[in-house]
Amino acid sequence: MKPQRIIRPATAFSVASKKQRSPRERNEKHLNFIRSLRCCICGAQGPDAAHIRTANPLFGKRETGAAEKPADKWTTPLCRTHHDEQHRAGTELSWWASKGIDPFGLALALYDASGDEEIAENIIASHRERVR
Repeated sequence: MKPQRIIRPATAFSVASKKQRSPRERNEKHLNFIRSLRCCICGAQGPDAAHIRTANPLFGKRETGAAEKPADKWTTPLCRTHHDEQHRAGTELSWWASKGIDPFGLALALYDASGDEEIAENIIASHRERVR
């Protein structure tokens, strides 16, 4: 006699999680665009596309874990020096606050302007004016 296969019902006691994280939203074209701009802090050319990890429900940004990168729309242009400084800071938001920049507003404005360097440079310049 062939053993019967047990089929588990989809109930609250099911092993599989009903709430799976959605895959990371990747946009290589936008990342290359961010890398073509200038650092939003010092204006250096050839910045990294620095991802914002901290959550902000106001902007619809969820928290990301240590082994997970946020969606590519949550990136800002930071030179290697400032990107490293941001990672060494106690908390990401306190570092951005010390620079006088709202990283969520900056990232979304740059994402909206993606592909238009003139608008993006104006956005970055307006944020950099607050730093001085």
